[in-house]
Amino acid sequence: MKTYTRIDVFKTMENTGFVPLFYNSDPEMVQKVVKACYDGGARLFEFTHRGENAEQVFAELVAFCNKECPEMILGVGSVTDAATASNFINMGASFVVTPVLREDIALICNRKKIFWSPGCGSLTEIARAEELGCELVKLFPAEVYGPKFIKAVRGPQPWTNIMPTGGVDTTKENLIGWFEAGATCVGMGSKLIDKQAVVQGNYDLITNQVREVLKIIQEIKSA
Repeated sequence: MKTYTRIDVFKTMENTGFVPLFYNSDPEMVQKVVKACYDGGARLFEFTHRGENAEQVFAELVAFCNKECPEMILGVGSVTDAATASNFINMGASFVVTPVLREDIALICNRKKIFWSPGCGSLTEIARAEELGCELVKLFPAEVYGPKFIKAVRGPQPWTNIMPTGGVDTTKENLIGWFEAGATCVGMGSKLIDKQAVVQGNYDLITNQVREVLKIIQEIKSA
């Protein structure tokens, strides 16, 4: 299995500006979604730890990506305790995303030099995360805060890197709002990976959606 340093992960987030996220208890379905995102140009994928059998599904996903998506950087999201983070890291997760700031998870990830991104909702939480070695914080739930929050934070802290998750959609107008405010990258789940498309097996739709989102983001970044 190819390994990625925390710097590799951050630079890929910074360069592509985009992290798809998804969970399903069906290993084959998850693999098809990841492959669809990969074919669309995504090189990061967050498997969200939100249901039963998640660890087994992820283990099978790692094996699948080693063969079919060799440049995909796999991570795990919705992690709320250090033991779970450690388990996923041992299975091959290259990054860990949490909905809240948990110092026990920071210690586990830092000990193994694994990229981690905690959910933060205040300047105090963001500052503490950075003191704990965090390179990029997750703004969550981003729809509550909006792009103005990012712009306000980066006024006194221009070095802060932020990934809004929740409230991000595939439209150019929405993406411009986040990136012009100063977002480093965005996390996108159901607004990108259409539930109906997954149920119907229309993975080409997901591939095309990912390709279009990446195109829009690169246009915004290069403007």
